[in-house]
Amino acid sequence: MQKNDAAKVGLIGLGAMGLGMAGSLRRAGYEVHVCDIRVEATQAFAAAGGVACASPAEVAASCEVIIGVLVNAAQTEQVLFGENGAAAAMRPGSLFVMCSTVDPNWSIALEHRMQSMDLLYLDAPISGGAGKAASGEMTMMTAGLPAAYAKAGGVLDAMAANVYRLGNRAGNGSKVKIINQLLAGVHIAAAAEAMALGLREGVDAKDLYEVITHSAGNSWMFENRMAHVLAGDYTPLSAVDIFVKDLGLVLDTARASKFPLPLSATAHQMFMQASTAGHAREDDSAVIKIFPGIELPGTK
Repeated sequence: MQKNDAAKVGLIGLGAMGLGMAGSLRRAGYEVHVCDIRVEATQAFAAAGGVACASPAEVAASCEVIIGVLVNAAQTEQVLFGENGAAAAMRPGSLFVMCSTVDPNWSIALEHRMQSMDLLYLDAPISGGAGKAASGEMTMMTAGLPAAYAKAGGVLDAMAANVYRLGNRAGNGSKVKIINQLLAGVHIAAAAEAMALGLREGVDAKDLYEVITHSAGNSWMFENRMAHVLAGDYTPLSAVDIFVKDLGLVLDTARASKFPLPLSATAHQMFMQASTAGHAREDDSAVIKIFPGIELPGTK
């Protein structure tokens, strides 16, 4: 599909990642039709140069490439097959790009379901955070039929600096994303544990952060998330409950083949504890709040 055939691109889900992706597409010259359950989000994007749609079906009626940036499989199902869903309104040969973190087997089944409707599907989870989504520098872990990539044309490269092609059928994109989330969740939990121990032992939080971020113990998650802790800012960019879900998917995937994941299981329990303690919708760095006897920065 040539660029001029894809002048219109649909995007459903204007959360932290979806909004940035929609902006990247618009900067690349696409006419971006958007839909979100929050009407104010679509109206704000329209005011900046996009096209607001009232439903997924309305997006599908205008666009042959539709990108879903939803929280989970249930939301994706609703967007595609619920009331005023996109799938029934999509023209034959249109493409749905699924960017959520989901059970790989669900993604494989969705590809078959879309094919039965003469629709193309790309298994394409994303990573990089809201900042990289906004700058068009995120990573996409994709898998799908050659025809799906051909239909996408330049759309993927307009949103991401790294577009990995991991297979010619759906599944491997979601499998790699699951493994990425295993590492991300464990790293956040470990970073929180390390910072909590430092606070318990009376080490200045800023000093600890400075030393660790210039030492072998550093990780991207320590550097990024512990900066939130230092600022005392738990505004959710990625919420605690995201890792309750994602590490749950990790464990479900491993359980099916009886594969042990002791670190993932422990991290999952830490996020579960934070969620049930009332921090479900806070930034995932709020997992540090499960540790007793420490005074967090910004709480005085």
